Parts: sequence; structure tokens; C-alpha cells
Amino acid sequence: MTITCQGEKLILDKERALFLPKHQLLAISDIHLGKSAHFRQAGLQVPATIAQTDLQRLSLLIKQYHPKTLLINGDMFHHGLNTDIDEFSAWKKQYQELNFLLVKGNHDRLSDANYAAMDIDIHESSFCLGPFCFIHQAPNYTEEELYPISGHIHPGVTIVGKAKQRLKFPCFYFGKEYALLPAFSLFTGLYNIYPKASERIFAVTPKSVLEV
Repeated sequence: MTITCQGEKLILDKERALFLPKHQLLAISDIHLGKSAHFRQAGLQVPATIAQTDLQRLSLLIKQYHPKTLLINGDMFHHGLNTDIDEFSAWKKQYQELNFLLVKGNHDRLSDANYAAMDIDIHESSFCLGPFCFIHQAPNYTEEELYPISGHIHPGVTIVGKAKQRLKFPCFYFGKEYALLPAFSLFTGLYNIYPKASERIFAVTPKSVLEV
């Protein structure tokens, strides 16, 4: 799905990613690497393949769009260092020419040395580019002249089918004051969004992105 926002072309991908062609930037939010390993350490039976699947999806996006920059809009890492993050470090080595940029979220608590060791460029509060400013939590944004793109709440939308069945999907949200990216990780819940008449919602279905 291609839309125009703030005078720029944006591509909304069904793999829960946003691509800005003008800036050759691929943006995702809330990948929560290490979450499954963190739960397993706590004794919960969570599949070990969750992080692998998310990284495979990310590889396909990089192959498709050939970005110069991969921006993670907060909650890249769920907790502390664990086996999932070791797997990410090994995976990242195949993308030496790609600039990895993290806008810190509430779960991003690794030390500066940990991020430096993985060659990840850190922005503590926001990263602004063109008419947009990427920030993990939009209510914390104060610069009125730029349009904030946020994450954090894992937005979703419920669609009622012809047989009155209710299906819930991740979504992109574009409102007057800010936009929300869907959570990239498949291992996340959803917070239902109820748009107003002037706001746009794009449901992320298994086959495509649809405006609802």
C-alpha cells in the first residue's frame, strides 16, 4: 500500500514495516528481540523460533527495499542480554553496509557498550528526517512543526465480516497529530484503535495492507 503523508510517498508493507523511498529508510517498531528467551528463562514454554522468524521477515524486507538505513522505532530489545540477542548479533553481520539506528523505547535498557558492540546508532528520544520525527511514544513529542511517527502501543483494528465474524489485525494509524506503526514482532498483543472520521487506519492482513 502506497500513500502520501506530509507531502511524501510512504509504502506500508504487510510485514508491518514502513518504507520512505525518498530517504531510502526502512522503519519498524517494537521487534522485542529477546522477549521469547526472557520468557523461557522464567520457565514459560515459548517457542525458540520466534526471534528467528522475525529476523527472517526482516531479511526479506531488506532484500526487497535495499534501504540505506534500518530504523527501529523503540523496543528493539525486550529486556537484557540473552540467546535471542546473540542470534541477532550473528544475523546482523551479513548487513555491514546497512546503518542500524535505534530510537530508544521503554524496553531498551542495554548499556551503551552493548549497543556499540553491535554497531547500533542510538538516539535517546527521537530521530527527525524530512517532515517526520520518529519517536517511540508520541505523547512525549513537543516539536509542532514535524509530524511524529510512533510505536509503543501495538495498534490493532477489528474488522466485522459479512457473516458478523470479528477479525482483529495489526494496523497503521495516521491521525491529525501523529502516526502509529504496528508492532513488528509476531509475539505481541494488540491494542484496539477506534479512529475518528478524519483519521486513516490501514489493517495489516496476511495477504495485503487494506484501508478500513
